[in-house]
Amino acid sequence: MNKNTLATVGIIIAIVVIFISLFISQYNKAIRMKETVDAQWAQVENQLKRRYDLIPNLVETVKGFAAQEKDIFLGVAEARKAYFSAQNVDEKAQAAGGLEGALSRLLLLQERYPQLKSNENFMKLQDSLEGTENRIAVERKRYNDQVRVLNTYVKTFPGRFFASWAGVGEAQYFEVPETQQEAPKVTF
Repeated sequence: MNKNTLATVGIIIAIVVIFISLFISQYNKAIRMKETVDAQWAQVENQLKRRYDLIPNLVETVKGFAAQEKDIFLGVAEARKAYFSAQNVDEKAQAAGGLEGALSRLLLLQERYPQLKSNENFMKLQDSLEGTENRIAVERKRYNDQVRVLNTYVKTFPGRFFASWAGVGEAQYFEVPETQQEAPKVTF
């Protein structure tokens, strides 16, 4: 073999190696992009599951705490009203006993929960709701950013070729239907 033939074979081998390296690199890039989109979607689902697990439990906790407070304060108010509307000593004594019972329940509850204020619990619930919705919004944005990167690669040349060869297609953006664009309603 002469020098020119060896040089030509060397150049052809170099071109083939470069092409194979490029092919493997782009094939792997398409797979990585798809995996990133899938992982980001898993994060969106994770936050949605967190929302659906957390919010009902928080609401029930606040409702329970508020109901406990409400019952005690209503008991105190009713005992006070009964005392001032009592017509004789027996009625006043009975009303005073009712007030003592309500106050002892209040003191017992306050010993267990020194920060006895439902409004603080409602504020914490509101903060948790806001934080949860913010987390979901952040994960949606991250997901949609990754979808944009993947879809741009899939739609452009040479990404289209490598993506189709890797079996990677366009991903769908996370678009919230108009009927679900409001945060979940919290009722007590």
